[in-house]
Amino acid sequence: MADKMIAPPPAMGGRRRGQPGVRPKNMKETLKRLLQLTRGNRQGLGWILLLSALASASAILSPFLIGQTVNVIYAGHSAAFFITLLAGFYISDWLVRFLQQFFMASIGQRLILHIRMTLFRAMKKLPLAYFDRKQHGELMSRLTNDIDNISVTISDSLAQLMTYSFTIVGIFSIMVYLNPLLTCVALLAVALVFLLTRTVTRHTGKLFSEQQAILGRLNGQVEESVSGLSMVKAFCQETHMIAEFESYNEQLRKVSTKALIWSGYLMPLTNVINNISYVTIATISGIMAAKGMIEVGMITSFLLYSRQFARPFVDIANIYNNFQTAVAGAERVLEILDEQPEPPDAPDALPLLKPRGDIRLTHVTFGYNPKKPVLKDISLEIPAGTQVAIVGPTGSGKTTIINLLTRFYDVNSGSIYLDGRDIRSCPMQDLRRIFGVVLQDSSLFEISVRDNISYGHKNVSFEKIQAAAVTAGADSFITRLPQGYDTILTQGGTALSQGERQLLTIARAVLTDAPILILDEATSSVDTLTEQKIQKAMRTITKGRTSFIIAHRLSTIRDSDLILFLQDGEIVEQGTHEQLMALNGRYAMMYRTQTGMV
Repeated sequence: MADKMIAPPPAMGGRRRGQPGVRPKNMKETLKRLLQLTRGNRQGLGWILLLSALASASAILSPFLIGQTVNVIYAGHSAAFFITLLAGFYISDWLVRFLQQFFMASIGQRLILHIRMTLFRAMKKLPLAYFDRKQHGELMSRLTNDIDNISVTISDSLAQLMTYSFTIVGIFSIMVYLNPLLTCVALLAVALVFLLTRTVTRHTGKLFSEQQAILGRLNGQVEESVSGLSMVKAFCQETHMIAEFESYNEQLRKVSTKALIWSGYLMPLTNVINNISYVTIATISGIMAAKGMIEVGMITSFLLYSRQFARPFVDIANIYNNFQTAVAGAERVLEILDEQPEPPDAPDALPLLKPRGDIRLTHVTFGYNPKKPVLKDISLEIPAGTQVAIVGPTGSGKTTIINLLTRFYDVNSGSIYLDGRDIRSCPMQDLRRIFGVVLQDSSLFEISVRDNISYGHKNVSFEKIQAAAVTAGADSFITRLPQGYDTILTQGGTALSQGERQLLTIARAVLTDAPILILDEATSSVDTLTEQKIQKAMRTITKGRTSFIIAHRLSTIRDSDLILFLQDGEIVEQGTHEQLMALNGRYAMMYRTQTGMV
């Protein structure tokens, strides 16, 4: 009965026995940081500690009471008192463990909520440069998988670890009290189990690491095959794709089989060692009882203790693996928290009141890697209301200028002025509110069409939203949607065409009514008819506003007040369309090539 009471739980988090956890770089420092991070949210952990001690007390004392019951029955006396006491112990054990799990779930999830919210807030404050350096999938993994690993450890493994620790100390103390000789036999079994676990883990560690590497390649191959299926079919590569998949699958099967066989050795061999220990203790204690050295009840108690003593060690080893994985995940989370956020507003920053839109760049130099400048000593004056087109080959620095204007990045040297003020002296939110942005990749959210158009603006009337859609040329197709403006755009509006999604982003820019507009390749991915609609909308919304248009199709920017031709980070030509054609330089050559006028 006592043996049943502390039966080990399944492996935490689904980890196989013998499979190593991901090792943290600095466990001590990470645990110290986690304690600091969760300060003020750890109320109730003292109760968990107390309940863990009470849960282990039940497992520690019940075998002793069973031994006393056997002695009383052997002596021919009534055992009703001890049986009632045991029943009370078992009922109390159930109640204590229930309360332990209840409190641990509540406290653990409160801590995880705090950690997840802290991480999400920190990510929102990071500069765009950080997201350019990191893969989005990796950041998602930190926000989900790594925090889930921490959650499992806090909610489950931590309580189990405390209970097992109390249980081992308590059982060992009573075993020494009952019989030191038999305790030495039990300790020998524990030492053998420990050595066995280390030996198996050493072999499985390499195999499971290899398994994860192959699994990663297999997943990558599947993702490429599914996302690029049309290309695979177009080039008749189905057979090659299947053969490659079968190759990875076979490699995974072989490695996984070896890993599972090795990890499968652990529990059967552990049971053999425990059974041999059990038989040895039973034999020695039987001889001692025959000589009158010990009581029969003590034999019963000691056999139960020996059966329980080795088991927690294997579970603690498994919990420790999960613990290492959780701490490694915590390190990855703390790395994000340690990143430098966007620079704060200057102490003397004053609000932007009625900005006109005058832009001046003075000797601006910038590189995403400071040693490799993308823009080189750019100087430029743009009066308010000017429509500026920026053209040039890929990588010339067109989008980089936009990133600097909106302060997604700050210049390495030089200055950018808005209405005579250095933009670094402007409040960040005020600065970004004066820009209406339409990018090449339309960013839509899984909310209604109405909310997508009014994104970033609260309490906007439906009439203004519809007027913005009409101006952008989007109202006609919106009204044909199943619920019109209330239609929810699933998966970023994939049910819409590229042109329709772009028109919605233009409607959003119209509603913003910003004094400066940025149109970054807004027509590059649409058909000619949609391009004409977008151009019409662009002419409407750019009228009277400072606007920056980045385009590869030069026919869309002929009417611009100023055209800048960038190459290798420098402005090599600038002027109106007519002036640049008369110059007969790079712009003229590119224009004639696109329009067939060569």
